[in-house]
Amino acid sequence: MVDAPLSEGGVRREPGDAPADRRAPLSFRRLSGLDRSGPPPAQTAPGAPLRPWTIPNAIGFLRLALIPLFLVLAFSSRNGRDTAAAVLFAVVGWSDYADGIAARLTGQYSRLGALMDPLIDRLLVISGLAVCWHFNLLPRTGIALLVARELIMLLVSQVALRRGIELSINWLGRAGVWPAMAAPFFAMVGAHGVAVVCLWLGLLLAYAATASYLRDGLSQPRHLT
Repeated sequence: MVDAPLSEGGVRREPGDAPADRRAPLSFRRLSGLDRSGPPPAQTAPGAPLRPWTIPNAIGFLRLALIPLFLVLAFSSRNGRDTAAAVLFAVVGWSDYADGIAARLTGQYSRLGALMDPLIDRLLVISGLAVCWHFNLLPRTGIALLVARELIMLLVSQVALRRGIELSINWLGRAGVWPAMAAPFFAMVGAHGVAVVCLWLGLLLAYAATASYLRDGLSQPRHLT
């Protein structure tokens, strides 16, 4: 009897099994993140190793490090409308695509990346809203509602983790990120009308996404730890 061959990681494969590291061909839609069909990568699942030292995580660390610099530039300005701060805010926001593309190109998915990416987005939005609150660049009622939503999501995420409930990002949540990010940017460059529209659109999508997360979470079986 001939033994089954070993994979690169030393795991024995049965005849006919596909290689464990084979990935689906990358189309433009999948590379850009427009096509998110299929299960999430196994490396991002709860309990998987964090794997911090990857190219996508290096981009994430850089994004995280730039947020304090943005805050220093913005709060040092006379009225919150500082070009360098606005450009830096946009760079941190748009580079969210860069780490996703890097992960899909290299296959370097990680649990840390899955946890860090939405956290950085939330920190960036809250930082931009803090600047807009301080300089009164956006309606403070809308800012308070959006910050409250982010705090609610942080609390919900902690409760879900303790109860073993997995909250997957839904399309409402993805759609709501960009108006919420765009609102501070447009406010800082002086496009007040566009900024206000983005703020209320982001709020609508954010709270709809929160309701969806709560509904999905309550429908899952609980695994108390």
